[in-house]
Amino acid sequence: MPYRIFQDRKEAGRLLAEELLEYGGKSDVVILALPRGGVEVGFAMSNILKLPLDIFVVRKIGVPWQEELAMGAIASGGIQVLNQSVINSLNIDEETIREVTARELLELHRRENLYRKDLPALSLTNKTIILVDDGIATGSTMRAAVAAIRKLAPKELIVAVPVAPPYVYEEMKKIADRVVVLMTPEEFYGVGQWYENFNQLSDWEVCAMLRESRKETPGKGHEVLTN
Repeated sequence: MPYRIFQDRKEAGRLLAEELLEYGGKSDVVILALPRGGVEVGFAMSNILKLPLDIFVVRKIGVPWQEELAMGAIASGGIQVLNQSVINSLNIDEETIREVTARELLELHRRENLYRKDLPALSLTNKTIILVDDGIATGSTMRAAVAAIRKLAPKELIVAVPVAPPYVYEEMKKIADRVVVLMTPEEFYGVGQWYENFNQLSDWEVCAMLRESRKETPGKGHEVLTN
């Protein structure tokens, strides 16, 4: 069947929000976005659903000679998810995994410090979490995020993305309480192919959207996610 192309991440976020209107305005629901691209999707959703927006930092562990191919991912809280099939098929040794992971940990910590600054640690216990990205390719990043968030004991965990391959959609249904995917095309070569505008977001743009969502001046904390 033919599939549409999203104009940009904002449009994708608006369409996702329409599928989740029953969660709008609820005090125990939080949108968590994976930076950078997921933040723009989540920002559009938060404006429509009137829900707080925050970030959850996850970093892909790419194969050194083919960085777009994920051999795993790491997330806040010391979570690591490895794609054993990729590792085995390419005979990747443990030392290589450790070296790449160490580099990605530095970037994960940099982004956490930049985006969250002095905000309190996320408190997600007994909350409904809508976990958002601009799409899923292999699923490694999202699996790491789900595993990390599960450790924080949410009431419900919803994965919401505009596009993902069918097999990844089926995998997500096994680990999330609910999965909302607008399109599951069989011919899937990358998330960017489903957007007219898939420009790389800067750190500044991510911080600006988070600040606007919190409705406060830069550098100040907020109480949205605390119990």
